Amino acid sequence: MAAEKAPEAQQQQVRKQARYAAVGRLYITATFNNTIVTVTDEQGKTLCWGACGKAGFSGTRKSTPFAATAAIEGALKHATEIHGVKAVSVYIKGIGPGRDAVLRVLRTSPIDVNKLVDMTPVPHDGIRPRKRRRV
Repeated sequence: MAAEKAPEAQQQQVRKQARYAAVGRLYITATFNNTIVTVTDEQGKTLCWGACGKAGFSGTRKSTPFAATAAIEGALKHATEIHGVKAVSVYIKGIGPGRDAVLRVLRTSPIDVNKLVDMTPVPHDGIRPRKRRRV
């Protein structure tokens, strides 16, 4: 019985083929506590991602522009080397401190930017006003 299980345990795992996408999308979410970067193909399937925590930062250091720079550099390097991304459409959401730092990195990177869209949600009616004071 033990001899039957041994060949199953020694089977090699089949490695997934890396998806190739020359044109993709870059989604950036810049919050006050973190900056998350996701690189997808044109259908929206995630190729790779990066975040300040993945880049090695923790606590309040995650909410710095330098951490956002490290996060996007890692994601872009992975996207260009493994997935062959050459051009992206950029979608930015949020008003965190990493927002401008990410755009600076994109300007100096070899990746072409086709489109730049700001998807930050804007409240259209505001919060409910306080109850009227009665004296």
